[in-house]
Formats: sequence, structure tokens, C-alpha cells
Amino acid sequence: MWFKKRFGLFFITVLSAFLLAGTAQAAEGAPDELAQSSNTLFILIGAIMILAMHGGFAFLEVGSVRRKNQVNALNKIICEWSFSTIVYFLIGYPIARGISFLVPVETLSANHGFEYVKFFLMLGFAACVPAIISGGVAERAKFWTNSLAGGIFVGLVYPLVEGSLWGRFSHTLAGAGGWMAVTFGAPFHDFAGSVVVHAVGGWLALPAIMLLGARLKRYESNSIKVSSIPFLALGSWILIVGWFGFNVMSAGAIESISGLVAINSLMAMVGGTIAAMLISKNDAGFVHNGALAGLVAVCAGSDLYHPVSAAVVGAIAGGIFVFLFETETVKWQVDDVLGVWPLHGVCGAWGGIAAGIFGQQALGGVGGVSFFSQLIVTGAVILFCLVSSTVVYGLMKITVGIRLNPHEELIGSDLAVHRIEAHPEDAL
Repeated sequence: MWFKKRFGLFFITVLSAFLLAGTAQAAEGAPDELAQSSNTLFILIGAIMILAMHGGFAFLEVGSVRRKNQVNALNKIICEWSFSTIVYFLIGYPIARGISFLVPVETLSANHGFEYVKFFLMLGFAACVPAIISGGVAERAKFWTNSLAGGIFVGLVYPLVEGSLWGRFSHTLAGAGGWMAVTFGAPFHDFAGSVVVHAVGGWLALPAIMLLGARLKRYESNSIKVSSIPFLALGSWILIVGWFGFNVMSAGAIESISGLVAINSLMAMVGGTIAAMLISKNDAGFVHNGALAGLVAVCAGSDLYHPVSAAVVGAIAGGIFVFLFETETVKWQVDDVLGVWPLHGVCGAWGGIAAGIFGQQALGGVGGVSFFSQLIVTGAVILFCLVSSTVVYGLMKITVGIRLNPHEELIGSDLAVHRIEAHPEDAL
């Protein structure tokens, strides 16, 4: 009996010692594990918010095109997301980041699969490029040839820009010790993609729009109008909400999150809305796109600006959109259906340049930016995109064709491509 009691006491003592040691070891490793899992969740939430933004792209286009092209708008956005995923997974991301996913899953599943959700986040940026182009070429572009062009841009063109400014090749232009920083005092800075994402999409779209030409009877009468302001507004609101994931989660890790980015995004959106409202005399289409113009422009310097400066940057972008949309589509007769060139191309370029102005400490910013670095790199990206798009769409135009035939365009892409109408009950 005595032996059993002594042995039991000894066993309990030893077991307690092991449990305490294990608990101490777990507690010691807990902060690292929590940080890693939190970062994975943080990036995943951002990726999902950007995925939701593509619903905004879809409804913005649905509301802006005629009813006979609404199904096409919806199908294009989700299919282009899917094509972009495959191309970016196999080609684009490895080019931009130097990481291949064709390796054993254990290689990249460390740190709670952080590398996988990072790809998901960056895919959201890449897939914006064909989504932006889609709005400019709406109602007359062939589905498959436009999808092919989008795949080329996501697989080759965009990754070269991303890699040069955000990824594996970024030391020269965006590195603290690179040529741009040494020459002009600071490297190129684009926190959330005014240039890398939006300017790329907008300037790639412009040659496509011009090579396609205007929609049938676009400038023969004033009969082509947006089909649904409610859908257009819904698309704008979805994009606005998702944009806070687009910008804030660009920090890349939860320990780098900044409330400054959030408030600057808000102020730029408000500035763009109010400016577009005043200049357009409260035109609903301009008001909802003005908000997006402000958000496009603030991306690059959202981590640098004083909130007042962010509002000014956004307001200027809202004014740019109203003025250039009218100039482009009416005066120049360039049939850019959603105004993607002024909205994403020009406002994105303005955002890149504005970071070099309003990001300066003299104007209340954080500093560490150079106007000349911002200007030169932004100009180089524009030139690269114009040449790339002209080559891609130009070659396709003279080989397989990029435009629906007149009959298909007349009946609408919904029937011509998808064999169904957006409102089939109306035909009964």
C-alpha cells in the first residue's frame, strides 16, 4: 500500500513536470504561430475583398451597356477572372515573384499557407487588368479574342511591370539603393497600384478601343445610353467597399497595417465624388465614377498623404474623369464605353505623379518620395503599355479579328455569343 501511494505520487509529479514543460514551450512558440496565422488571415480577407470587387466591375459594366449586352458583361468578368487565375498561376506570378507553384505542396504550405494566400491577393490585382479593358471594349469586342489578349497581358505584360516595381526585379526602380533612388533621391513609390494596376489597365485598353472603332451608330444618333443607373451605382458601391481591402491589405502583413491608408482612401473617395458632382452638375454616372477616380488616384500615395492632401488628390481625379470622359467620347469620338482610359489610365497616372508631390513633407506628407522618380517611371509604364497593347491587338486584328460582325453587334452579344438574353421573359 505504501509503495502504491509513493509510486502514484511520483507518477503525478513526473507527469505534471512534462505538462508544465510542454505548456511553457507552447507558450514560447505561441506568439510566432499567432503572428503567422494572423498574417495569413489578414491577406486572405484582403484577397476575398478584391475578389468581391470584380462583382463591382461586372455590375458597373452591366449598368453602362445596353440590355442586349448585359449577359456578356457578367460572363466576361467571371471568365476573365478564371482565365487570369490559370495564366497567372502558371506563368505570371513566377515571372513577377520568382516563385513556382509546380512544387510539392509542403514547400509552400509553411506558415499556414501564407504563400498561397499571397498569390490569391496578387491575382486580384492582376485580374483587374482584363476587367478594366472589358469596360472600354464593351458591346463590340469578340469574346474569345479579347480573352486571349487578356491572358497575354496577365501572363506576360503585367508581370513585367509588377516584377519591375513590386517584385523580383524592383531593386533598380523601386529599391532604396537602386538607380532611381541614387539619381533622384528616392525610389519609385506605388503603395497599392495607381500605376502598377490601374494605369496599366487603362493604357492597355486605349489602343484596343481605338483599333476596334466606335459601336454601330454611336455617333450617328444619341440613342445609345446606359441601361441601368441602379446597376451602375451598385457596381460602384461594391468597388468602393472592396477598395479598402485593395489598399489597406497592400501592407502585406498585419503588423504593417496603417489606419492612415484607410482614412486617406476614404478622403480621396469623398473628394472625387464631390468634385464630379459639382463639375457634372450632379450627373449620377459621373458621381459614382468620380468616387472610383478618387480611389484610383490615391492608391500610390495612400500611405504617405495627410488626409487633406488625399482629399485634394481625389478631387482632382474626379475632375479629370469628368473632363476627359466628355473630351474623349464626345469631342474626339473615341468610343470608350465605361471611360476606362480617363478613369484608370489617366487618373492612375495622376496618382503616381501625385505621390511625388503631395507625399512630400513640405505638403504634410511622410516624405521619402521624388517627383522625378514618380514622373519618369509612370511615363515609362504608359509607353510600355501602349506599345504592348498595340502589338497584341494589332496582330489579332489582322489575323483572327477582334470585333463582332455587324449582325452580331446589332442583335447584341448576349444572343450572338451566349444564346440568351438578360431578360428572356420580355421576349415572350
